[in-house]
Amino acid sequence: MSSVDANHRRPTIAVDAMGGDFAPREIVAGALLAAAEDYADIVLTGDQERIGPLLRGPHRAKLRVVHAAEAVPMDQNPSAALRSADRTSLGIAINLVRDGEADAVVSAGNSGAFLAIALIRLRTIDGIARPAIATVLPALTGPSVMLDAGANVDCRPEWLEQFGMMGSAYAVAVLRIEKPRVALLSVGEERSKGNQQVIEAAKRLDQAPVHFVGNIEGKDVLMNAADVIVTDGFVGNVVLKVAEGITSGLGRVLRNTLLEGSLITRFGAFLILPPLRRLRARYNYETYGGAPLLGLRGNCIVTHGRANRTALASAIRAAADEVQADVIGKIEALVAPHLARQA
Repeated sequence: MSSVDANHRRPTIAVDAMGGDFAPREIVAGALLAAAEDYADIVLTGDQERIGPLLRGPHRAKLRVVHAAEAVPMDQNPSAALRSADRTSLGIAINLVRDGEADAVVSAGNSGAFLAIALIRLRTIDGIARPAIATVLPALTGPSVMLDAGANVDCRPEWLEQFGMMGSAYAVAVLRIEKPRVALLSVGEERSKGNQQVIEAAKRLDQAPVHFVGNIEGKDVLMNAADVIVTDGFVGNVVLKVAEGITSGLGRVLRNTLLEGSLITRFGAFLILPPLRRLRARYNYETYGGAPLLGLRGNCIVTHGRANRTALASAIRAAADEVQADVIGKIEALVAPHLARQA
């Protein structure tokens, strides 16, 4: 059953079929999985000759293809990607949102190119200087959202303040947290700890229309110490990759340890296998699929370059949920009065 509210307008999601390490095979397969749940209209952008043979099964007729002659290479410079945007699957997918033919765009492709093209074609919401990648983290007692997770490696204090407002609006709209606790990621809980950027950002967040609770440390990230975790894109991306690595590595270590043990140990491993699988699913990036690029005048979902069909289907669901929750409208509603007070 879809998490999209059936009382709302059915969204249209544009999917960059040629972006990602396993495109177009896994991208098309993921779109077919999403089409089977029938909660959104899906448009694939890419090479029709390559996509066509992959459209198999009972749900293929639900997908529409818009031809794009080129794809953005994963290692292409963002400025080069921007110059050729009108010919590429990524650029055309973003144009569909700009032109009102789609409500959101999903891509597993070059994230730097995605950011550059979306920033120029869609523009930022009034009062937002830079968009930020917001990643939903599966914390101890429920999800939290961290931003920025990689869009801006160098940030100004006022940008971090804006990230806090965008994250708060997203937590209310999508995570359904009534009064999200917003915190800055720092090297200590005391307000005096951190670099000048964090100290200045804390002062600004104190005056922002959010429930700011101060600083948290790295050990608190997955412990629900805050619902919205604010940091720059350099630190946020490192935290995200470390968390993914620990989850993946710990699972392998645990499996090898259990299987290399005695007969009794192996029997015990068999008994605990179901809860271990549930734990893996909870912390697996494929379950969450994609991360919203917040702050733009269009809904954009960034997903892993190595995204498989499951992750891609989850990203399409995340895009549909963001549209239905009107995240852009909620960010605008939070930021506009704050701007007026500062004027």
